[in-house]
Amino acid sequence: MDPSHNPNNAEPASFLVENLPLLPKGRVLDVAMGAGRNAIYLARMGFDVEGVDISVESVNNAREAAAQEGIIIRSEVADLEKGYRIATGAYDAIICFNYLQRSLVPQIKDGLRVGGVLIYETFLIEQAQWAKPKNPYFLLQHNELLRLFADLRCLRYREGIFESGDYRKAIASIVAVKENGGV
Repeated sequence: MDPSHNPNNAEPASFLVENLPLLPKGRVLDVAMGAGRNAIYLARMGFDVEGVDISVESVNNAREAAAQEGIIIRSEVADLEKGYRIATGAYDAIICFNYLQRSLVPQIKDGLRVGGVLIYETFLIEQAQWAKPKNPYFLLQHNELLRLFADLRCLRYREGIFESGDYRKAIASIVAVKENGGV
């Protein structure tokens, strides 16, 4: 695992970069976008990117970073747990990194168009042994990410503990596609 997995790093997540060729060009939603490292990367690669995050500061940082590069991303400050709705059938791709809200999973699936691709990566239960998050509510059980998106066609999946130097992270990652209009 390389340092780009560090959520404090401005570089895009390496799992996103590795799987970029699987994303259909078009409209992308970055769920819980933080400071926009992945949204900005995708916009740079020619995608029409929207991002949402609860943090005003993070969204403002994303807007500023995008503007500095001359890149356009649409971003919204919203609480994903209260009132935010992902538009049905609106996205060619949805990405989510380092965030887990199980109640949002049906909206994520519904938000994908037929042929739309999901890239999702977040923390496993082992993460609590050495770093945040510590609350099991925000940590996946083994194979849970695979089960949450079992009605999508899985293109790639991995889970485990990844280390680079003194940096360690327990994560699960999936790339999946919505087929035949059904979920």
